[in-house]
Amino acid sequence: MNASLRLSLSSLRAHRRRFAGTFLAVLLGVAFLAGTLVMGDTLRASFDSMFGKATDGTDAVVRSADVITAPGEGQGVRRPVDTELVRTIERLPGVAAAAPDIQGAGQLLGRGGEPIGGQGPPTLAGNWITDPELNPYRLAEGRAPAKPGEAVVNRGAAKKGGLRIGDTTTLRTPDPVRVTIVGLATFGGEDGMAQVTFTGLTRADAEKYLTARPGEAASIQVRAGPGVSQAELVRRLTPVLPKGVEALTGQEVARENTGMVSSQFLTVFTTFLLVFSGVALLVATFSIHNTFAIVVAQRTRENALLRALGASRRQVTAATLVEASAVALTASAAGLAGGIGIAAGLQALFPAIGFPFPAGSLVVRPLSMALPLVVGVVVCLGSALTPAVRAGRTAPMAALRETAVDTSGASRPRAVAGAVLAATALAVTLAGVLVSPSIWAAGVGAVLALAAFVVLGPVASATAVRLLGSPLGRLRGVTGALARRNALRNPKRTAATASALMIGVGVVSLFTVFGASLKATMDQTVSRSFAGDLAVSTPSFGAGGSGLSTRLAGAIQRLPEVDTAVGLGRGVAEVDGEGRALTVTDPVALARTFDLGTVRGSLNGLGADGIAITRDEAGRRGLKTGDRTRLTFTDGTTETFTVRAVYGRSELAGDYVVSRSAWAPHRTQDSDRLVAVSLRSGVSAEAGKAAVERVAARYGDPQVQTRDEYARSSAGAIDMMLTLVYALLALAVLIALLGIANTLTLAIHERTRELGLLRAVGQTRSQLRAMVRWESVLVAAFGTAGGLALGAFLGWVLVKASDGESGTAFAFALPPTQLLVVALAGIAAGGLAGLRPARRAARLDVLRAVATE
Repeated sequence: MNASLRLSLSSLRAHRRRFAGTFLAVLLGVAFLAGTLVMGDTLRASFDSMFGKATDGTDAVVRSADVITAPGEGQGVRRPVDTELVRTIERLPGVAAAAPDIQGAGQLLGRGGEPIGGQGPPTLAGNWITDPELNPYRLAEGRAPAKPGEAVVNRGAAKKGGLRIGDTTTLRTPDPVRVTIVGLATFGGEDGMAQVTFTGLTRADAEKYLTARPGEAASIQVRAGPGVSQAELVRRLTPVLPKGVEALTGQEVARENTGMVSSQFLTVFTTFLLVFSGVALLVATFSIHNTFAIVVAQRTRENALLRALGASRRQVTAATLVEASAVALTASAAGLAGGIGIAAGLQALFPAIGFPFPAGSLVVRPLSMALPLVVGVVVCLGSALTPAVRAGRTAPMAALRETAVDTSGASRPRAVAGAVLAATALAVTLAGVLVSPSIWAAGVGAVLALAAFVVLGPVASATAVRLLGSPLGRLRGVTGALARRNALRNPKRTAATASALMIGVGVVSLFTVFGASLKATMDQTVSRSFAGDLAVSTPSFGAGGSGLSTRLAGAIQRLPEVDTAVGLGRGVAEVDGEGRALTVTDPVALARTFDLGTVRGSLNGLGADGIAITRDEAGRRGLKTGDRTRLTFTDGTTETFTVRAVYGRSELAGDYVVSRSAWAPHRTQDSDRLVAVSLRSGVSAEAGKAAVERVAARYGDPQVQTRDEYARSSAGAIDMMLTLVYALLALAVLIALLGIANTLTLAIHERTRELGLLRAVGQTRSQLRAMVRWESVLVAAFGTAGGLALGAFLGWVLVKASDGESGTAFAFALPPTQLLVVALAGIAAGGLAGLRPARRAARLDVLRAVATE
């Protein structure tokens, strides 16, 4: 074993350039994985520290125990608590102070009138708690609000909006409120909680603008007296609290807040990055395997001589694995350092692009270092295992041969196995998207399809390269013909080299197709359901924004240019014990502006005790017009509603519709998420839009868009997602290109004598460079074509599986322009990957090359 070790290390020192691509592939994959884990640990620790500091003076929180959560929501809605409870709490022994915490949505407008925040993270407003121990925000500049119209804002929001103390701006609550900034605050020592914004008002203003009625608060903050622990304080509070109200320790609330951020953002964010780390490492696997396969093939005579001199199969195999281990350990260790650097870079980058994470030093946990190290070593050794076993099987007589060429790529058993695997993948996939829609079944089929592509790659490479390279002979003459022949000479190697790029391009194509399908779905939804001409909305998605004033639709309705204006509000209630989102609107105007499909019953008479539901929900619950169902609201009341209408479509209208009179007794902070406008006959879209914009300016100046503009803006988040996806997948494509370059470099070393003979018979340096570059382009074209086909297929699978599971009518769309750009980028990248090997080939000394064995 010592001899094997010495032989492996000496071989590595002598041929270290051969493993440069493998080293970089492992390094990049491990660095991305380690950087993701370190960043996740750092963010969790920073949020823990921030919430801990913010709630340090709060020993207990009193709030409603009941929460209603609609499907697809991470955080539910709680009923408010009575602020009169503060007096009862303050009289308890062991209580030093208590204060109501009134919270609601409030979006500030910046100096130029643009909304601050709202693109996901919430924009909050509330009362400024005068007790500094109980207030999670700390005054950094100025003073607390003391008069109506005064406000304190978090310093991060003020910086983003260009606001200073003394400035007057608008706060959407959603009704516009003019406020004067008198102070700037921090949260847990930070300028804000990530991109969440906060505006602190006087208690009177908070009750006036953020609650349905005075005397209600989201919770009550309590501070204990000297010598009273948080647990003891909760025990004293519990007996005096009314039914349905609970008390939690401040530590429990801090952990809950951290857990909420972790579950709603950090876990999703880190999982998203880990998926791309996995893609990068999968691509690296192919590059590593190909490198070792070529090296083993080139060392056939050397290994055979070792066998002839008495080395056993195990020793030859072990020697190859020792080389792989050395590369894996050094590259993974370098990757760990690179991962820490990536995490530090991201920590500095995010604030620069307007996404301020909590400050704090990097948190490097042992698991976050050990896991990438183990993964890097396992990936490298696993990729090298098959070539190592093949090296061990080298026969001693192979030392007498000139060379050993692998021609097993297009074997009949491989073709049969690949065909069986492809048929199985197709059957499982079709069952998962058409027979019994299931994301999991479709996912299994997708993995099998990927495996089938890899297995069939060597079988298909010869035919594909012949077709793709057929124009080269005519366009580039002998140089093109030689490049095509070189790409054809080893189908297995060509396929293995192209497979890495195929996976990268396949994932890019998958997201491109899925993104285009989501856009097409939104266009289809708006075109099919929205019969209006204009849409008024706030530029926000997710939890962000404060919505629109419920008075805006009525003001627009009074315009002479407008036929119908209807606002769509949102409420939450339990329907027969299950949390559901309610659309709060004028049902008659809704039917005139939205296409609801076939309506059974009548939307005209919902009144205060009627409800309209979709046909799917009615079928699921066994309801029909005239039946009754029970709704429990966040204020704790339960009422019986009569189903007065069943309608067909639900994309924009939702599954449940109630009138504003039905919602009014149970509302909290009321708002509309959309106002749909139909213009009178003869009024142009430009004239109608101008008239509506003049009215909207008095209500916080929300966006006014035509129907087409609204459909395009609704897809804005998809474009942002795709931009991030492409940036992350660039790492996988880079690793794939390193694999192509490394393979070509090794192939040039293998063909040194052949290249010398070509130069000797008259081939110029430029022709040699062109031949190598075109070979690289052909390999990249094969990988790109396979990736496009795989990505389009998997995109269709994902769209159909999502369609079946969600109940939403997804539209499948192939974006030809984007896919063409992907194809051209893949081929061009192949040309770039061939530049260095081509230059190296052209620099070969002719006489030495001809003399090489």
